[in-house]
Amino acid sequence: MLLSRYFLPVLKESPRDATIVSHQYMLRAGMIKQSSAGIYSWLPLGFKVLKRIEQIVHEEQERAGHVAMLMPTIQSADLWRESGRYDDYGDEMLRITDRNKNDLLYGPTNEELVTDIFRSHVASYKSLPLTLYHIQWKFRDERRPRFGVMRGREFYMKDGYNFDLTKEDALHAYNRHLVSYLRTYERMGLQAIPMRADGGPIGGDYTHEFLVLAETGESEVFYDSAVTDLTFGDREIDYDDVDACEGVLQEFTTKYARTDETHDEALFADVPADRQRTARGIEVGQIFYFGTKYSEAMGATVQGPDGKPTPVHMGSHGIGVSRLLGAIIEASHDDKGIIWPEGVTPFHVGIVNLKQGDEEADAACKALYDQVAALGLETLYDDRNERAGAKFGTMDLIGLPWRITVGPRGLKNGVVELTSRKTGESEEMAPEAAIAKIAEIYRAHGLVK
Repeated sequence: MLLSRYFLPVLKESPRDATIVSHQYMLRAGMIKQSSAGIYSWLPLGFKVLKRIEQIVHEEQERAGHVAMLMPTIQSADLWRESGRYDDYGDEMLRITDRNKNDLLYGPTNEELVTDIFRSHVASYKSLPLTLYHIQWKFRDERRPRFGVMRGREFYMKDGYNFDLTKEDALHAYNRHLVSYLRTYERMGLQAIPMRADGGPIGGDYTHEFLVLAETGESEVFYDSAVTDLTFGDREIDYDDVDACEGVLQEFTTKYARTDETHDEALFADVPADRQRTARGIEVGQIFYFGTKYSEAMGATVQGPDGKPTPVHMGSHGIGVSRLLGAIIEASHDDKGIIWPEGVTPFHVGIVNLKQGDEEADAACKALYDQVAALGLETLYDDRNERAGAKFGTMDLIGLPWRITVGPRGLKNGVVELTSRKTGESEEMAPEAAIAKIAEIYRAHGLVK
């Protein structure tokens, strides 16, 4: 993409109502524009990152054997009356009426709708286990929407729902989701710690939230510092292996880590004093097991091995796809702007031409652009007739992890400059060497073959 043809409305100053770093940088980098309180238009740069995150979520869900679908944003109130949640959910639910006086709602979650789909099409235990998921816009009418996409009213979310014959099968689905979420977050460059949490309006007493530690987090968290040493890494796991998935759950949840809602001072006191930590955390996902809460209320049964109708055991599992952009920025930035991890960056490489219009510099930039494209990667080429400082400032603000700088002086010596946004370190090298290094970096992330 040529920056001269791209829509990137960057701002020099942060709007006054943006109080946290992610909100400030998303506005300044031209990623979002507020439409109304807690509701945003996603501009091209923000939309590209949103789709990168969504793609990682899809890949890890499919790796775990979960099946993608799409449910509507508008739901019938009658389904929620069946489950008993229509009146219980509170003012966060946006309730509406159509022209035929039917009661509808803008879905804050989809337990009822997916249960209705299941009970309409699945009759036998032989069709189990089954996990369906989708990524769709949700709406919760927050009393005080703030912090940009971190606490908005409209948000993009992956929500998945498992259907199993027994509690043991459903808990394996729970563990399977925990493993898939650990993989998902690490691919995004995040350490998201699973913490014992409260079930809230979803229900169930077996639930973990995934939190990214950040000063601007909305939750107070208490944890054993040893949990921050845990990484899933590149290990392979068989998602059908019950013991292996249980082993990962034990590894990542045995050490104390809880939100303020479930914090237990007596248990926390058992953590060695030098490892006791309190901090703030950003919730980026949650998994639930709630048994037969919805299946019994809504008649979602299957014929069991004994021929009798049996209510299925269920759980739900969410990832805040749009919220993750804010969480990543909160965890990865400096005073110049965003620092995108390679796995989610909107463009893999930025090219800066120090002398636009110079025949040799223009040709070198075009060659580099084509070579990056040949790797299957995307480049943002700053071909504007701007001074070098302005170009560098834009690249630092939008946070592309790697920048190649091309100028007549360097080309006379046969070199370009490759710069890491994360470390700020620059290295002069031949153009072919720069491309080879970019290929090596992104090959390690599975983005180059």
